[in-house]
Amino acid sequence: MTTARTTTIRRTRALGAAAVGLLALSACGGDDGTASEEGIPEGELVEVTVGVLPIAPSVGIYYGIEHGIFEEHGLDVELEYADAGAAMLPAVSTQQYEFGIGNPNSVLNAADQGLDIRIVSGYTNSWAEGDDVAGVIAKADSGIEDWTDLEGASVAINALQTQGDLTIMESVENAAGDPEAVSFTEMPFPDMPAQLDLDNVDAIWVPEPFMSQTLSDDANHLVGHSFQDAVPGMPTMVAFSSGDYVDQNPEVAQAFHDAMHEALSAAQADEEGARELLVDFIDMPEEAAMNIAMEEFEAEIRTEEIDEVAALMVKYGFISEVPEMSEIYFVD
Repeated sequence: MTTARTTTIRRTRALGAAAVGLLALSACGGDDGTASEEGIPEGELVEVTVGVLPIAPSVGIYYGIEHGIFEEHGLDVELEYADAGAAMLPAVSTQQYEFGIGNPNSVLNAADQGLDIRIVSGYTNSWAEGDDVAGVIAKADSGIEDWTDLEGASVAINALQTQGDLTIMESVENAAGDPEAVSFTEMPFPDMPAQLDLDNVDAIWVPEPFMSQTLSDDANHLVGHSFQDAVPGMPTMVAFSSGDYVDQNPEVAQAFHDAMHEALSAAQADEEGARELLVDFIDMPEEAAMNIAMEEFEAEIRTEEIDEVAALMVKYGFISEVPEMSEIYFVD
C-alpha cells in the first residue's frame, strides 16, 4: 500500500546567452569541494533536485515519488520545470540540479562542447510503429500533406538543434525532399497551437498532451510522426547528471539509477495509475489523461538508437563529431 506524498514542483526558464556562458565556465571550472563520496547514510534521505519538462511523460518520475520508490532508495526528490532539455544543462553542470530528464540530443550537444554529462538511465522511448507520441501538425487546408510539403514552410519546435528539427530534417530527406529548405522557429510547446491558429507558423512539432489537444480541432491534421520516419523507437528522454557529481557521489548516482529502474517499470505496468496522476501533475483533464498517447517507460539505455541519433547530428551539422559514447553512459 502506498501513501500519497506532496511533491514540490517549480518552474525555471532558459537563461539565453547567459546560459551559454555558464556552460562554458562549467566546462573548465572545478569542484567547490562540497560534494560527498560517503554515500547515503542508512535511515536518512539525500535531497536531490531533478529538472523535468512540463509534458505528459514526466509523470514517470512523479509516479516513483508519489509511490515512495525514491524514498525507499534513500532519495528525497524535488522536481523543477524547465522549457527544454538544453535549458537544464547549465543547472546540471553546476550541480544546481543533481539530475535532469530531457532528450539525449542535449547530452550529445553538451559532449560536443566539452562538457562531461552522463546518461544515468533511460527514461522514455517513442513507438517504432502505430500511433506515436509526437508529431508535426499543420492546418488541414494548408496544403501541407507530407514531409516534402515542409520545404519553404516554417515549423515551430521547442528548441533548435535537437530532436524536433533533427528528426524532421531526416524525415524530409527520407521522403526525397530538401531538409535545408525547412525553416524552424523556437517557442514553448504551450504557445504553439495558438501560433498555428494565427498563421504565424505553417506547422508545429508537439508531443503529448499538446498533440492530442491540437488534433482535437478538425481544422488541424497530422502530417507525420518524425521519430518513426527518422529513428524508429528512438529514446525521447533520458536521465542525466554531471560527470563530477556522478564521480563524487557514486552511491547517490547508483541509488537514483536503481530507483529509476523500479519507478519506470512500475509506471509502465500500471498505465492507468500513471494516467491518473497526470490530472494533478500537469493539470490535465481526466478524459484527456486517459486517452493521450503515452511513451514507453524504460530505464534501460537504448545505446544503438542513441548512436544513430549522434550520427544524424553530425550529418546535419548539429555537432562536429560523434563523441566517445562509452564515456557518456553511466555504468552500474
